Amino acid sequence: MIIRAKAPLRISFCGGGTDVDPYPREKGGAVLSATIDRFAYASMVESEEPQICIRSLDYDLVARYQLDEVPPFNGELDLAKAVLRHFSPRRGLELFLHSDAPPGSGLGSSSTMTVAMVGLFKQWQNRPLTDYDIAELTYQIERIDLQIAGGKQDQYAATFGGFNFIEFYDKAVVVNPLRISDSIINELEYNLLLCFTGKTRLSANIVANQTRSYQERNPAVVEALDQMKQLTIAMKNCLLRGELDDFGHLLHTAWLYKKNLDANISTGQIDQLYDIGRKSGALGGKILGAGGGGYLLFYCPFDKKHHVAAALEKAGGQVVKFSFEPRGLQIWEKR
Repeated sequence: MIIRAKAPLRISFCGGGTDVDPYPREKGGAVLSATIDRFAYASMVESEEPQICIRSLDYDLVARYQLDEVPPFNGELDLAKAVLRHFSPRRGLELFLHSDAPPGSGLGSSSTMTVAMVGLFKQWQNRPLTDYDIAELTYQIERIDLQIAGGKQDQYAATFGGFNFIEFYDKAVVVNPLRISDSIINELEYNLLLCFTGKTRLSANIVANQTRSYQERNPAVVEALDQMKQLTIAMKNCLLRGELDDFGHLLHTAWLYKKNLDANISTGQIDQLYDIGRKSGALGGKILGAGGGGYLLFYCPFDKKHHVAAALEKAGGQVVKFSFEPRGLQIWEKR
């Protein structure tokens, strides 16, 4: 029997950073996001051999260890090892991993892969885990067990799927699925443009820097996070009402505040591509994820989108087609 799982990657429109402790614990955070038709995949095959084998199909990496051995964290496939440590399998298995986007792309790929792996073990060991349990366990594995700096939004977005307004508090997370009409979703998708900068980055360093700045009560960082939380609420309301041009303008305002969180969020290349996008007709945009590289997102009036795409590609960007994905984590078996 083969067990498979896939979880969708996400686009975060606004609020990233307000989900990173201690901000949500002290003030409460909010993020607006939607999942897209790019996925992290995980497959599990039972083995008669008393060993664990982890294979990354994207990077041609393989890790093997005995069933009674604690997998060492050595910088290779550590997320998978941390999941295996938590579930402590008593039978041999092979784990196969593949993602539609690399780590550091800004689409939440690392957390999404961890969600997919947790889904496998939920199915294999018949664990009674709710969606909230899966997202919280994924957060624990990444942020507590492996001490990777970051927030909570990616784990919840990948698990639940769809358009969500997610609130973060001291001892609770509340996922509010948004009831947005198909016509608004289709129009938003038609007007959005996704552009890969050609570079990935290590998001944990940027997140650690902005967290330290907040703890030191850097006025610019505190104001940026406070303003981004309010903008998240305003953008959510624009989506629900179908005020998409206003949504695009708010995307630009949020990007200006996001850049104040850390000097490494934007780079010369990112600023250049963003300026080209705006001058070509985009109303607003932002770098996805923590910043420093990965994907830029633009909101463009429909009659300007092709001009923006052409200008970005001429400047070295890679425009990527996508659609919104309403489903979250999916698990199935092949016998």
